[in-house]
Amino acid sequence: MPTWEIYLEQNQSRFHAELLDFLRIPSISALPENAADVRRAAEWVAQRLTTAGIEHVQVLPTAGHPAVYGDWLHAPGKPTILIYGHFDTQPVDPLHLWDSPPFEPVVKDGRIYARGASDDKGNMFIPIVAVEALLQADGVLPVNVKFCFEGQEEIGSPQMPEFVAAHKDLLACDLVVSADGGQWSETEPAILLSLKGVCSLEISIKGANSDLHSGTYGGTIQNPIHALVRLLDSMRSPAGKILVEGFYDAVVELTEAQRVEIARVPFDEAEYLAELGLSEPFGEPGYTTRERAWVRPTLEVNGIWGGFQGQGVKTVLPNEAHAKITCRLVADQNPTEIVKLLTAHVEKHAPPGVTVEVLPLSMWGKPYSIPADHPGNEAARAVHLELYGREPYYNRTGGSIPICGLFLDHLQAYTVNFAFGLRDERAHAPNEFYRLSSFERGQRGYGKLLHRLGLV
Repeated sequence: MPTWEIYLEQNQSRFHAELLDFLRIPSISALPENAADVRRAAEWVAQRLTTAGIEHVQVLPTAGHPAVYGDWLHAPGKPTILIYGHFDTQPVDPLHLWDSPPFEPVVKDGRIYARGASDDKGNMFIPIVAVEALLQADGVLPVNVKFCFEGQEEIGSPQMPEFVAAHKDLLACDLVVSADGGQWSETEPAILLSLKGVCSLEISIKGANSDLHSGTYGGTIQNPIHALVRLLDSMRSPAGKILVEGFYDAVVELTEAQRVEIARVPFDEAEYLAELGLSEPFGEPGYTTRERAWVRPTLEVNGIWGGFQGQGVKTVLPNEAHAKITCRLVADQNPTEIVKLLTAHVEKHAPPGVTVEVLPLSMWGKPYSIPADHPGNEAARAVHLELYGREPYYNRTGGSIPICGLFLDHLQAYTVNFAFGLRDERAHAPNEFYRLSSFERGQRGYGKLLHRLGLV
């Protein structure tokens, strides 16, 4: 066993305790009242990088939540690897569904329960620990390493485009390795080939200058909620096809080989539906459920409100109604162009008797994909064979990590997703957890991966 792996074994109890301390910081990026906690998490990460032996560590400001940078650049002739992750978390609502306070981590049955345990604090702490072990054991790293950890991924990284563009020389690298993501299962590895892009907007419809008596005024003026429902319904066919003009124009269609590759990954649709308490799937005609989830664009209404929400009846004709929409995008859709198409659709289909406003929101990101045979993926594949004793699946996801596209645009560097969260760990939900077995496996994985990349 290499000396660095012995170091990892000997220090696991300390690493576990440090992770618990990290998880106690309520770094919820979406809530203004937690902004100081996000900053505190950034400072914790910066201090931990310094302790690990990383140099030039700094907390860097953005127009929103900060980022953390550090490097170790003493491997001449070797590639430079930028390791990415995020230290912000989702909100904890609904709080009453948690079995224990979300920022008071509990260890039970080999699992750490806390908000951010799987997404992404447990995962992003792994490469810090692995680099420390390599430096302590060998005094050097097999590659040059930079770290970039952000504090706003859970709100769509709204200030990171400007940040990456402004710091592209500082962040310059040959490859990015993302510690945000996961594996297929406890016994099956995976290599992620694509992520969807995302755009978001809010629609507001206003009618009269105040709420009105529905008996006196009903039937004589437009009801904003009725108008909103008709407008939203115009965006998708009953079968699930998106009807916004031009929406699919830039979409790159699947090749037959890609469809075969997707079908090769295990998927039990009956089990999938049973877990969700549903009897049948729904979506764009002509595609399988897995294809819709992984490689077809979507348009979803995420929230809708207006009028009386309390118990009982209030005979009111509301004067406004609102909806929030997000679209998950695929190659080669541009989120800015999609927002323009949605805005044009709203203007064209706006019902009479109301005023309609479209407000683009901050969640924005380009679709991202990486060739299966990229040298970074080949290195990850070799490590997975060592860790799991089997070939990885080549999968895709309907989720978004906006910064992957930014790194490709500004640094001309692909991102290899190399993380160890699992799908059942309730990320973004009550009782989120992370397996200690994944935490420990990931540390060995990062040590092996950095050695492999040193040979590329």
